[in-house]
Amino acid sequence: MKTALTIAGSDSSGGAGIQADIKTMTANGVFAMSAVTALTAQNTTGVQGIFEVPAEFLAMQMDSVFTDIRPDAVKIGMVSSVGLIETIAERLTFYGAENIVVDPVMVATSGSKLLRDDAVDTLNAKLLPLAAVLTPNIPEAEVLAGMEVNTAEDMVLAAETIGRTYGCAVLCKGGHQLNDASDLLWQDGKIRWFYGKRIDNPNTHGTGCTLSSAIASNLAKGCDLETAVDRAKAYISGALAAMLDLGKGSGPMNHAFAIGGEFAG
Repeated sequence: MKTALTIAGSDSSGGAGIQADIKTMTANGVFAMSAVTALTAQNTTGVQGIFEVPAEFLAMQMDSVFTDIRPDAVKIGMVSSVGLIETIAERLTFYGAENIVVDPVMVATSGSKLLRDDAVDTLNAKLLPLAAVLTPNIPEAEVLAGMEVNTAEDMVLAAETIGRTYGCAVLCKGGHQLNDASDLLWQDGKIRWFYGKRIDNPNTHGTGCTLSSAIASNLAKGCDLETAVDRAKAYISGALAAMLDLGKGSGPMNHAFAIGGEFAG
């Protein structure tokens, strides 16, 4: 069985972070492992508190995983500080990790800031160049590319700018009112659109975590990047279309992903 490691924060509501990653990796047929960067008190409405893991302890978690069950792919999500970013980059380089998917989480779906301002430069210098693929949403792509993204043409230019800057592939995620959830993959100077139709489901907490984890899972299983993205898009679309309702409010839709099979629901 192929393996994947998620390096991310814990979401106490279970809809995003390592909880979403583990559910997604399991549903996509790989053995999931985790290195926790932070504990969060959060739900679908916002982040109420963050308790960051010491960098030394994060390194111990990564050492424990890599020296016993080597990951076939690594997904990186929430890393909020300089020390954590430097530790992750150093350990991944030391172990020669492959198939690294970086979801450059800067702001939660609810609008809560998850990356400190002084950590952005370290993220750009140390971690992003290690990625096989980055998966920014529109606001994150604007920060990374240093430009506004208002059109499909802007998405192409932003993805190319990011990809050439960091030497990796870029999946610029649509949505955010720009288009009907169509994503753009830039890889080695070539582009491919992955068209999607917006699904009217309010339970979107954790969709970014889920997509990047599904991509990592398929890379771990030996898929090329285009195939991995295609399968990940189909997976998340199927889960959103299942319209799982957990009760009050907009519950985390990722509980649907715990259902076995290629696609949840």
